[in-house]
Amino acid sequence: MVSEDELRRDIALGESPKRPIRQMLRRIRSWIDTRPRLRVAYRIGVGLLGGFIAVFGLILVPLPGPGWLVVFLGLAILGTEFAWAKRLALFVKRQLARFWAWWNARKSVRAAG
Repeated sequence: MVSEDELRRDIALGESPKRPIRQMLRRIRSWIDTRPRLRVAYRIGVGLLGGFIAVFGLILVPLPGPGWLVVFLGLAILGTEFAWAKRLALFVKRQLARFWAWWNARKSVRAAG
């Protein structure tokens, strides 16, 4: 059973109290965090899964399909546990935004001229 304070906190954070899955995942995560060995195993598992997905995405980049999307998915998974991956994902996101701005400006100049 969820206490009134937890419900108020969830509502204040924008979480619906009618989402028991999120509450269950939050409880599981806090349970994992209280056990050091399990926490290390969890981080290793996230690292292996995210690393595998990112490398698989890099292999897919030259092929037709969503290669870069898979790489970013791998970085997002890694970013849930590792600060360096979160920083790298933000850096790549900023560079991609700069590239698209440059590309759109170039495209509009070409269309006008």
